[in-house]
Amino acid sequence: MLERLLRSKEEWAPVIIRLMLAVVIFPHGAQKLLGWFGGYGFTGTMGYFTETVGLPWIVGFLVILIEFFVPFLLAAGLFSRIAALSVFGLFTGIVLNSHIQLGFFMNWYGQLEAGLEGFEYHLLVLAMAGALMVAGGGKHALDRYVLNKYALEA
Repeated sequence: MLERLLRSKEEWAPVIIRLMLAVVIFPHGAQKLLGWFGGYGFTGTMGYFTETVGLPWIVGFLVILIEFFVPFLLAAGLFSRIAALSVFGLFTGIVLNSHIQLGFFMNWYGQLEAGLEGFEYHLLVLAMAGALMVAGGGKHALDRYVLNKYALEA
């Protein structure tokens, strides 16, 4: 089971995908947890999620944790498939909860209220996460280290 979860080929494509996915998601997590990049920090974000959006507390908490910590796992290639699955689940929820009713396209021409966007960007994130779930972390992923350590001890 662990081998199936951690094994991947020594390929560069998953490395590029996981690093770019980490770069794109991390600032959003830092906004939500730390208040960086103009964000509201943990308390403000939790208030927004629970009071305005109506999410259960645990869902809001998981959103913040995934967006902040998973980019580190992706960058390191550690438990890449699990990290990608959490991003896939998160973005599926984001699309279904907040963006599907706004249509496909981003708000390039200001046709929607400021801050509202369609789901085309989210589909790209879903595709990246899906590719990582299939391929694993690729070359230079710490998954390989964990797998080799586990195989030597077994």
